[in-house]
Amino acid sequence: MKALLVCCEVFLREVSVMISQSPNTIFPVFTELGAHEQSAALHAQIQSAIDGAEGKGFDYVLLGYGLCGNALNNIRSRSLPIVAIRAHDCCTVFLGSRQRFKEVFGSDLSSTWSSAGYLERGNDYIHRTDTGKLLGLDRGYDDYVKEYGEENAQYIWETLHPEEKNKALVFIDTDETSSLGHRENCEKRALGEGKSFSYIKGDTRLLKALVDGYWTDDEFLRIEPGHRIKALYDEQFDALLFHDYCVLFLLEIQ
Repeated sequence: MKALLVCCEVFLREVSVMISQSPNTIFPVFTELGAHEQSAALHAQIQSAIDGAEGKGFDYVLLGYGLCGNALNNIRSRSLPIVAIRAHDCCTVFLGSRQRFKEVFGSDLSSTWSSAGYLERGNDYIHRTDTGKLLGLDRGYDDYVKEYGEENAQYIWETLHPEEKNKALVFIDTDETSSLGHRENCEKRALGEGKSFSYIKGDTRLLKALVDGYWTDDEFLRIEPGHRIKALYDEQFDALLFHDYCVLFLLEIQ
């Protein structure tokens, strides 16, 4: 297989190892870490890379992202099949599954975390889960008052922002980068800022499967030519509390 890989540079080290070992011929294009903060611009970059692959002998376009602030929503294929990971953001990809994400971060969707990519390439060394933004954790209290009234706003705010005396930071350590000393550097910075620190072992199996071509339907979406990606949130909001934060995708004919 000859494939174009369009990927966030937060995965650059891990993906580079995988490309070197893959039986497939992979041509990587990396977008800047943090580009999902401007999801419309990231969407345009990804779509441009896909369109630019037309007529160049590629068998597939692979996308190394989660939904990433809806940047992948409405990404379309004209003549090349596309393969995307079924994940809401890079945290799920680093942990290896949506289930693992729920186990680690399900009780605190506003958790901050870090990885080698954020330490090396980010404007900040920590990242807040995109699911927290989806739930409105980046909104101010007055926004809730205007939309829901004072009493409801107070309940929503207290539910989404439990008091924490010492904000915890989780470092996701992958096999591909564990020897680089980033975990130790991250711990030193976090403790110096008064944060508590812990680390967990990541699992880059989704990235490896993406590059090697092992695409199961439950974890990967294949977008055939003439179709586009459509985001589907498989559970409903209830007073802004998201019961299941796994993001799925649907195919929609243009």
